[in-house]
Amino acid sequence: MDRTKICITTLEYPPDIGGVGESVHRIANMLITRGYEVHVVVFRSKQRLAAEGIRRRAGCTTMLQNGVFVHRIQSAIRNNVTEIQDFFSEIYLQLKYLHQKYNFNLFHAFFLNETGYITTLLAKENDVPVINSVRGNDLHKHIFHPKHHAQIAWILENSDWVTFVSGDLLKRASIIAPSVKLKSSAFWNSIAPINFEQLPTPSLVNELSGIVVGSLGRFRDKKGIEFLLDACVELGEELDLTLLLVGDFIDKEREYWQQQIQQSQIGHRLCITGITSRQEALAYLPYLDIFAIPSVHDGCPNTLLEAMLASRAIIGTRVDAIAEIIEHGVDGLLVNPGNTQELTAAIRYLATQPLLRQKLGAAAKTKVTQQLTPSVEFQNWINVYQRALGRSEAVLLDKISLV
Repeated sequence: MDRTKICITTLEYPPDIGGVGESVHRIANMLITRGYEVHVVVFRSKQRLAAEGIRRRAGCTTMLQNGVFVHRIQSAIRNNVTEIQDFFSEIYLQLKYLHQKYNFNLFHAFFLNETGYITTLLAKENDVPVINSVRGNDLHKHIFHPKHHAQIAWILENSDWVTFVSGDLLKRASIIAPSVKLKSSAFWNSIAPINFEQLPTPSLVNELSGIVVGSLGRFRDKKGIEFLLDACVELGEELDLTLLLVGDFIDKEREYWQQQIQQSQIGHRLCITGITSRQEALAYLPYLDIFAIPSVHDGCPNTLLEAMLASRAIIGTRVDAIAEIIEHGVDGLLVNPGNTQELTAAIRYLATQPLLRQKLGAAAKTKVTQQLTPSVEFQNWINVYQRALGRSEAVLLDKISLV
């Protein structure tokens, strides 16, 4: 008997760096253990840009990575600037060729804007069920682009099932497309256990002093780092404190953040590692006294779950899954996004309460190891796939009965 073939479209997949890629990798491996044949198709519009003089045909390279068929699609580059509609038209054709070759039973797109429209259009044209997974920026940022709003609404309306990583995202989607309420699930990411004792000593540990407040990630507008800078500058006048940023700022915002850092006059109290391997980034977590995630919106960030596994005292904001996972005063502290005063007060409070930091960290680890395990997420995804396949069969029966 042929196995059910799942085609997942995504902007990134390991060895690409990024939370979406990590999530897709985790889910793909879960599906393999359940007996599905899994194909991951990777493309993103920034790949249409190339250095001067570079020309190439459209194409697709396929390789087998630990049982997963990974297809990386490239659009043609025929001139210096590839128009966005030309890019997506070619990506659509390459995805269509893959479907003709493998005859997928289900499509699943991660991120509405770049992957969702192409995937949903192809799925509907071929009467194949499609799942769309909302990660955060698609409804927190891109929905405000006039050209994207109608497309996002169409994707939501035409999905067989929609998943969200937070209740806030589901609520917004239900306002845009009310039918989503009848075909959606909201559940958190998961994380596997990490043995922090086996990780190597990170390179900048000797530069850390006093109370170490830290955050991990690819830092950009949504992360609220300016509020963390302001809080640590103020607290630096009364506490021996280091702000450690494990990661770096994204390229397009780098000049802005360099300006913010210079204007803050935080000086030697700030330590930025730059881009590191995931192993080295995780290795810094045990050296943090406080893990701060002051995001203005953030879906369900993997770094939060990693900090919980490391038993860190966490300060997060009342947004998305951060506020759903962290219970204020029990396994972390919550402040309102964009509120420097609240963030400053929370850091000050934890900085002077070592026993409370230990208590909150222990409770955070207990929660993540009990409620955010891969087995819980696995069952959620199996339910989603079964529902999407079941809805498709029901719709097909309805069409047959009308003939």
